[in-house]
Amino acid sequence: MPDFRHLLRTLGNPMARRLDVRIVVLFVGLLLLIQAVSFVTIRHDIGDNARAQIGTELQTGENVLRRLLAQNAQNLYETSRLLAADYGFRSAIASADRLTLVDALDNHGARIGASVSLFTDARFRLVASTSSDPTAVLALLKSQAGDATGASTAATVHWLDGQAFQLVTVPVKAPHLIGHVAMGFPLTGELVRDMEGLTALKMGLLSRPRGGRWTLLPIGEHTQAWQALADQLNQRARPGARDVALAGEDHSARIVPLGGNATHDVAAVLLRSVDEAIAPYRRLQLTLLAIALSGLAIFGVGSVLTARRITRPIKALSISADRLGAGDYSTPVPVASRDEVSELAQSFEAMRQAMQQREAQIKRLAYWDALTGLPNKEHFRDLLRAQLEQARREATPCAVLMLDLDRFKHVNDVLGHAFGDRLLRQIALRLSDGVLRTQDIVAHRGGDEFVACLPCADGDTARTLAQRVVRALETPFTLDDHTVDVGAGIGVATFPAHADDADTLIGRAEVAMYAAKAKQAGVIVYAPELDSASQESLSLLSELRTAVDHAQLRLFLQPKVDLASGRVIGAEALVRWMHPQRGMVAPMRFIPFAEQTGFIRVITGWMIQQCACTWRELRGSGVEIKLSVNLSTRDLLDQDLPAKLEKLFAREAVDPKALCLEITESAIMDDPQRALQTLKRLHDMGLRLSIDDFGTGYSSLAYLKQMPLHELKIDQSFVKSMERDQADMKIVRSTIDLAHNLGLSVTAEGVETGQAYALLRAMKCDEAQGYFMAKPMPSEDFAAWLRAWQAPQTRLKTEFAELL
Repeated sequence: MPDFRHLLRTLGNPMARRLDVRIVVLFVGLLLLIQAVSFVTIRHDIGDNARAQIGTELQTGENVLRRLLAQNAQNLYETSRLLAADYGFRSAIASADRLTLVDALDNHGARIGASVSLFTDARFRLVASTSSDPTAVLALLKSQAGDATGASTAATVHWLDGQAFQLVTVPVKAPHLIGHVAMGFPLTGELVRDMEGLTALKMGLLSRPRGGRWTLLPIGEHTQAWQALADQLNQRARPGARDVALAGEDHSARIVPLGGNATHDVAAVLLRSVDEAIAPYRRLQLTLLAIALSGLAIFGVGSVLTARRITRPIKALSISADRLGAGDYSTPVPVASRDEVSELAQSFEAMRQAMQQREAQIKRLAYWDALTGLPNKEHFRDLLRAQLEQARREATPCAVLMLDLDRFKHVNDVLGHAFGDRLLRQIALRLSDGVLRTQDIVAHRGGDEFVACLPCADGDTARTLAQRVVRALETPFTLDDHTVDVGAGIGVATFPAHADDADTLIGRAEVAMYAAKAKQAGVIVYAPELDSASQESLSLLSELRTAVDHAQLRLFLQPKVDLASGRVIGAEALVRWMHPQRGMVAPMRFIPFAEQTGFIRVITGWMIQQCACTWRELRGSGVEIKLSVNLSTRDLLDQDLPAKLEKLFAREAVDPKALCLEITESAIMDDPQRALQTLKRLHDMGLRLSIDDFGTGYSSLAYLKQMPLHELKIDQSFVKSMERDQADMKIVRSTIDLAHNLGLSVTAEGVETGQAYALLRAMKCDEAQGYFMAKPMPSEDFAAWLRAWQAPQTRLKTEFAELL
């Protein structure tokens, strides 16, 4: 059901009505994304491949350049060797005329294109030179002296007189080595043209002082753009390939070191146009882009047609969804297509039918009680509001009865919840059939509470009708051969006397009902003082929360005397509240609602803590007694109570046997199984356990034999009146015999006279406590009282002795 509702909301959304647009946008967008990724990837790969190819071309160009230089050097060497073998040149050398030799070097050098020529003896000492400063050339000759031919070193470019040149050294023999001829050939534009003719690269020559900036040498036909190129290369002063701009185009440049001298470096720069390398790929990429755009257009048209075919039936379902969302469950959902959408339409139709049925069921569950068939609490509130509106318009009164059954929990515990449900249905029938008027509205609030709205009923009329309900419930109910007596406490509140709105009227009827239950008065009409009592209780509870923290509670002890020896063997711990403004607050004013609210657990924890400290102090002064502490129903049903006590005893170093926990019969009977579990765990810890107020409860004997008890306390109502009531005396004696037969000790409460003390001693009662021995006293006064204690000497009257 929740999935269908989500689908309804989705289909009802205005954006979902343009599902065809969303389908087209989705598919076209995905195609565009794929094409864009492909385009970017191809473009990136083209760039990478082009640059890889350019790098290969530049490397090949470098190899070609070095090969050209080597070939040029070899050619120059062969030409220079012919010169060295020339007869005229040898004759000039033989003449030993320096001027003649210079002229011969100059003539022959000019004929073969050498710019520098010189002749040295076999030890590379200068004989003649066409250069004014042959020092640098001599240094180069000496460095090349180890080369037999000089051809390999001639491939290296040198720097001399502001020019780049190749140096060729040729030995002169006649027939022995008589000297060396060295000639320098400058690099010209012919080398650049050869290089650009053999490769698709552009070339230029660079020079720079060591550590300085590159300068383009004036070789070849270089424009102003080439001068800007030198500036770009200086900004990226590292060898290898790099990107530069030349004449508005991107080029990849490679600097090839060629040589130099001690002061200058000479290099060649090889350029390859990136745009030219990528141009063929760009044309292919544009072709692919045109194909992609054509496919995108075709795909878009197909997507539009497909989306419209899909969305037409869905739009019809969306209209049906709008009707369902508006609460129209009567119009069938149309099924027009024969594909998966038809299955969705069939599901919508099944959902519509189910929602039509469930709406009726939900309304029934929301406003009517499934158990009794009466209006529930919410429906009653709506009905009461409508009735109050009518009462305002017509200026008539209206009353509310709040009813809570007596002993219904016991019926559930003994006969089971199924029986209790059937009993509630019988009570609902009796209330609706003849007990109240036909115009009255009866509702079930839940549990064992009923409420009724009485139109046109003032306080007297409402009281009369409420008493009629009480009498009707006094007639027993018979179910499955079980006859059940139930009573009720009824609270009455009227409009406009007690409240002007529905919620307040119900609340005040509830206050009156709780007062009727507490006083067992049957019917009570709301009065302001009932609320003030509630407010006082709430105020006391709020103040009680601070009483523990501000040390306002006091521990009182009432001695327990061993009747056989007259010795004080224990004391019952009692709590008193010394309020800073109210004075001493009686326990009956704060203990009951502390039990109702659960705050009794805090008080019990405080009591056990104080008893542990008091027991330790008394033991330190030589007094060995056991202290008894009362446990409430909430304490007994607290499954964590044994663990809490274990931690307390370990922290305070207290023997668990020094404490006795007293439990009332009613506390045990609220939940016997859980109570029994808690009692067994407390017994295993070594604590003494006592059943308090024995004889005032019911059905306790069924569980008494199962409980790990040590002591039984006879309620004071029997002890106080046994001197004048023979029946009470028999109850006391029988209880003592019963306890002894079960192996339990017996303590009698409420011993106020010496005659009662003597009677209990004669009946073999074990312990007694009451005003005859001592009233409850502050714990700090107990030790002094104990030192002054003397066992009473009492005698039985003759008539009581005869009865025993």
